[in-house]
Amino acid sequence: MRRQEQEAWRARVRGCLLGGAIGDALGGPVEFQDGRTILAKYPDGVRSYVDGGPGWPPGTITDDTQMTLFTVEGLIRAGVRTDRGLGFTVGVVHGAYDRWLDTQTLPGPSGERNGWLQGEQWLYARRAPGNTCLTALTEARKGGPRIPQYGGQAVNDSKGCGGVMRVAPFGLLPAEAPIDWVFDKAAEAAGYTHGHPTGKLASGTLAAIVRELCDGAGLDDAITRATSLLIRHEGHEETSTALQLARQLAATAPAGPVTVERLGGGWIAEEALAIAVYAALAYPEPDQFLDALALAVTHSGDSDSTGAICGNILGALHGETALPAELVFTLEGRAAILQLADDFALEFTQQQRLHGDYGPFTAWTTRYPGG
Repeated sequence: MRRQEQEAWRARVRGCLLGGAIGDALGGPVEFQDGRTILAKYPDGVRSYVDGGPGWPPGTITDDTQMTLFTVEGLIRAGVRTDRGLGFTVGVVHGAYDRWLDTQTLPGPSGERNGWLQGEQWLYARRAPGNTCLTALTEARKGGPRIPQYGGQAVNDSKGCGGVMRVAPFGLLPAEAPIDWVFDKAAEAAGYTHGHPTGKLASGTLAAIVRELCDGAGLDDAITRATSLLIRHEGHEETSTALQLARQLAATAPAGPVTVERLGGGWIAEEALAIAVYAALAYPEPDQFLDALALAVTHSGDSDSTGAICGNILGALHGETALPAELVFTLEGRAAILQLADDFALEFTQQQRLHGDYGPFTAWTTRYPGG
């Protein structure tokens, strides 16, 4: 990757992760409210951070961003693990989700886990985590013949959006990883908690969209190419139909909450992806970033997840400079998000300088152990 290309890619990595967190924080406080109630309070849509109640000040992220950050950490650690000659093992991401589970079940770091992210006290907050994620990860932790501890697919039929809302980082991997691999591995990672084919395929599609955007494709072309991958898979119909409707509405219907509601509530994977795609297509320009996020979160449904996915997409499209400054600087966890974004870029562009000659004894592999 040439220097200029690397700089553009790094800006997209930062934009995708910060953009997703901003959309998440915008939507979190209104997630369980009716669309009419939201519009009565915010006639122009939710365009600034609002208070979510006790322990939920404006700018607070939810489990969507928490799990996305652990996805990033898992991918970095999978890269480090290749030092052992084992190849790039996506099951390492499952281990990262197991560390996220600690943040939802313990009051703080136990001192028994490695790596730096699980030591961040601010992550030890429950922000309406999905029951499917909690249950599937708890069952996987037990291990056994039906569910391998790490790397096994969840034994359930859930297609909730808890998979798709966390897998955008797979699309940020550099071009050396083929796009069909990115699609399949993102789907696999979603399957650690969500067993229904639609939950997995919607996740693979999001990762493929992000990947195409990082490669310089326009938004419409990125969606078209990701959909062409999607329809090769058995059981694609729910996701491909939802995306088709999203594109049709973006081209023909007024951009507003009434149109968003036609796509569903976003509680399930294909609806969450469709709402995010619709909002991004309705407001695709860099100076429309906040318009798109406001549209994505102002509805009767899973507002934080649809906002997060929309922010992931537009952040990857435009890079960090398009992010609304007034939302960036007050975002919870911004320092950690940027640290992970930059470390992700370092791992996948400067690996030979970080891993060095001393294997697990280097500072980098202490920060990101390969497992």
